[in-house]
Amino acid sequence: MTSSGMTSAAHRLDFLPWEYARASPAERERQAERHRELKGSAGPAGSVELAADAYVAESAAVFCEVLRMGSRSYIAAHAYVTGEIRLGADTTINPFTTVRGKVVLGDGVRIGAHTSILAFNHGTAPDQPIHRQPHTSAGITVGDDVWIGSNAVILDGVTIGPHSIIGAGAVVTKNVDEWSVVAGNPARKLRDRREPRRPVAELSAPAAAFAVKARSQADALLARCFDGEKFVDQPGGESAVRPWCDAIEIADLLLRRAPAGHSTADLVRRLRAAEVSVLDGPGSYHVLCVGYALQLLGSCFEHPISLDLEPARFDELPWARNAWSAGAAIDSVGTAIARNLKDHGDSTMLYPLMGWLTTHADPETGMWGQPHPDDGWLQVVNGFYRLTRGTYAQYGLPLPYPEAAIRTLLVHSQDQRVEFNACNVLDVIHPLWLAGKQTDYGRAQGREWAEQTLAIILTRWVDNEGFAFAPDATDARATPGLQGTEMWLAIIWLLTDYLGFSDVLGYRPRGVHRPEPLITLNR
Repeated sequence: MTSSGMTSAAHRLDFLPWEYARASPAERERQAERHRELKGSAGPAGSVELAADAYVAESAAVFCEVLRMGSRSYIAAHAYVTGEIRLGADTTINPFTTVRGKVVLGDGVRIGAHTSILAFNHGTAPDQPIHRQPHTSAGITVGDDVWIGSNAVILDGVTIGPHSIIGAGAVVTKNVDEWSVVAGNPARKLRDRREPRRPVAELSAPAAAFAVKARSQADALLARCFDGEKFVDQPGGESAVRPWCDAIEIADLLLRRAPAGHSTADLVRRLRAAEVSVLDGPGSYHVLCVGYALQLLGSCFEHPISLDLEPARFDELPWARNAWSAGAAIDSVGTAIARNLKDHGDSTMLYPLMGWLTTHADPETGMWGQPHPDDGWLQVVNGFYRLTRGTYAQYGLPLPYPEAAIRTLLVHSQDQRVEFNACNVLDVIHPLWLAGKQTDYGRAQGREWAEQTLAIILTRWVDNEGFAFAPDATDARATPGLQGTEMWLAIIWLLTDYLGFSDVLGYRPRGVHRPEPLITLNR
């Protein structure tokens, strides 16, 4: 083998160390030299014991006083490993992972890329600066047969019981019982691995029964929110455009017709009179709700929506702290483009918008915007839903970084600060559903969340009134209304479709939350 060929092979093994079982004699000799190097670097007080078939990547930064590695274990490319580290047999530290301090990993432990296992801490007494505080180290112990997902963080003092699964992006601050599946920040237990998975019938039958009930009560709940002159979100509510759109969507979804007592011509006339704009103001959501309501009625906007703006406007949106608002603005622009192209053959701003989105997506998070200590990923995830709904989903285009997006979504889905309301649930399930078309990454954890969420919302329907926007709130948002009903009906379809049984509902959204693209672009 040439020198360059040898270097290439070693580089491959660094990232794919499970292939070491098929290594050539030359590759094995190179790894034997790596073993000798590590044993020599431990110093007189150190101790390094490596099984003959253990593999340590040449690019891994390994500086250990104590290092034990059992048979078929490995430390992959660019891992950072220091302290007193003990690995059992068949235990793997994948690329870019950090393992530091006093750490004991049992047999068959799998650690995903970019994970941090940190078995030390700083003191925090107020009498001196952090950099002068003493270090403490209680140590971390991980039992046999444990899978730690990518980007997880395990903090000092934690013991993870055997046969457990730590979800991607979890932050583990407390001990984990054996056979547990945990996820979130901070990590919490989702279930016991030994418990049988929830049978599909356990949720599909209630979902089917719910749909039958909702269909039979659709006219009653619509009549409840019509005051004789106008549709309102809740009885006694004020005049607005959106309740008309929600009523049309609900009637179409459950009854496949316009609301009873209203002619299509009159509804079209009312909707076409609505103010429509992009980027900000109430007219920006009218681009979505009015446009789709008109489409359900067999009509459209009379004229193209004005898009007199430059891509530089996208940079000025509040991505740093109000990514929801920024994403909503992009949604209005993307939907206006789709409407203009579908209804009037006008593609103005299509390529500048998609070019801006492609170059500004974060490959590490899959998102646009950054989390904030006050509310975590809430603003970013909410903005991600609005942005991708109005562009990638409506145009039938793949997301730029679907696995990174799923990882962020799953971390956010476990944030206990987030209120249970229609927006917050929709902002998770639609992106999970959309990204799930491209990859099965995170599917098991996503299913857990979807099953739990569906089981909850199916119990929140109020007979002849529908759904409240925020069923568990203590204010007016806990009163059933048209907005909550329209949104939760679409959410239930997305949840059941993600879980594989949306056919039992007997309905499929055709409006704002339709699963099909509004337009299809040539890629």
